[in-house]
Amino acid sequence: MSSSPASHPVGMVKIPVSFTLNGAPTTVELAPWTTLLDALRNHMGLTGTKKGCDHGQCGACTVLVDGQRINACLTLAVMKDGADIRTVEGLSEGGNLHPVQDAFIEYDAFQCGYCTPGQICSAIGLINEGHAHTAEEIREAMSGNICRCGAYPNIVEAVKHVVDAKAARHLEAAE
Repeated sequence: MSSSPASHPVGMVKIPVSFTLNGAPTTVELAPWTTLLDALRNHMGLTGTKKGCDHGQCGACTVLVDGQRINACLTLAVMKDGADIRTVEGLSEGGNLHPVQDAFIEYDAFQCGYCTPGQICSAIGLINEGHAHTAEEIREAMSGNICRCGAYPNIVEAVKHVVDAKAARHLEAAE
């Protein structure tokens, strides 16, 4: 199927978009106005990324792009051509959960589960950023991910556990 503008009726132009999705090279043809969230859910069948408010206010759609957390509902997929995109489906390696996923289990940080994929991706992004070390800093850095169920302290404890473990590994490596 050609994606040239002449092969589609006006308003139906699709553009090939290529990126690495959860470690695999991926190309998909999308209308230029397709959000990354809709591309992931509707075109690639990755339903772990949730559509919450659809206005970037709840964080349920948070994914990692080149290691940084973004709201997929506010991002056009064509803007991420060539990027490395990770969704909650692509966080485990070799059958092992990501340490943040393990911590969410250990600290019972799941609540209803609807916002959990976005919370986990956001937590990994803030750990990659490296500037949230205390519960207060974690809470501030995660404030864009709104928990609707009131179990937010468990999420903060889970993230703090991973941040502290990473800091301990750095100390051991330095000694």
